[in-house]
Amino acid sequence: MSHRSLTTALTLYRGETLTLEEAATYSGVSPTKFAAALRSRGIQVRDEDSPPVNRTAN
Repeated sequence: MSHRSLTTALTLYRGETLTLEEAATYSGVSPTKFAAALRSRGIQVRDEDSPPVNRTAN
């Protein structure tokens, strides 16, 4: 992963051009690592990119 590709992917994600998965692929990291990079920079992970919540009552 290069710094430039990560910076570009962060910008494209923030501008809603790429999804989390697309931006992660672009930057050469896993979606989990990319989400951590977003959070560390104060960029919120969009709801549609969050893992689904199990809403089944136990």
